[in-house]
Amino acid sequence: MPLTWLLIAATKNSGDLFGTSGFAFGDFNLVDNLHAVVTYNGGIFLRWMLNSLIYSVIGSLLSSLISVAAGYCFDKYEFRGKEKLFGLVLVGTLVPAVVITLPQYLLASDVGIVNTYWAVLIPSLVNPFGVYLARVFSEGYVPGEVLEAARVDGASELKTFRSIALPMLTPGFITLFLFSFTSSWNNFFGPLIMLNDEHLYPAGLGIYSWNQMVLQNPEMYRLAITGALVAIIPLILAFVGLQRFWRSGLTAGAVK
Repeated sequence: MPLTWLLIAATKNSGDLFGTSGFAFGDFNLVDNLHAVVTYNGGIFLRWMLNSLIYSVIGSLLSSLISVAAGYCFDKYEFRGKEKLFGLVLVGTLVPAVVITLPQYLLASDVGIVNTYWAVLIPSLVNPFGVYLARVFSEGYVPGEVLEAARVDGASELKTFRSIALPMLTPGFITLFLFSFTSSWNNFFGPLIMLNDEHLYPAGLGIYSWNQMVLQNPEMYRLAITGALVAIIPLILAFVGLQRFWRSGLTAGAVK
């Protein structure tokens, strides 16, 4: 229902937005709305979309790799205090992200990375729930016998992980990537606290700043709505393009 409203609203001009009901069509103005979005303020919306891709793609790739490596280690290696340490990781899944945003800001301020790309990227690398899922995927996808055979053949632990375990974990890796990508793309509170330069804003925060201008300039309402429609397209493309991987990954996780 909200998506239907958004699709209809993005086709309206300012007069129809305020003069018609939410699900009533007005004059088709989508092309003009899109042109206004990408040309406003020197095309800053395109910069916001690029920033969102940087935060989401780079952060999700690194986060997923770290989670897979950690989950693999928790599954395949025995070391003192392993289960207690894993329990601490699980505790991390219970802590709302909003609660730790202020401490993250203070740490970022101490090291001088506030209002930079790093202030948004670095916190996204830690994903306790991803470590848990990666351990489940490792238990389901990577037989211990295959790893032992590789070690007998003289493969190092790093080579065993890189050449044998990681390819087997591809469906799980893609699933973790999509979860992390969605979380990073929709991340609002973190950038709101960390950033004050609008050229570093992700799309969500940029659209919010447009929405804040509606009282002074009602014309910004159609830009905010059309921008919101454009901003969900990368999420749809990611899920459609990688669906064969994440479906198998979710199935394996559910069965396990």
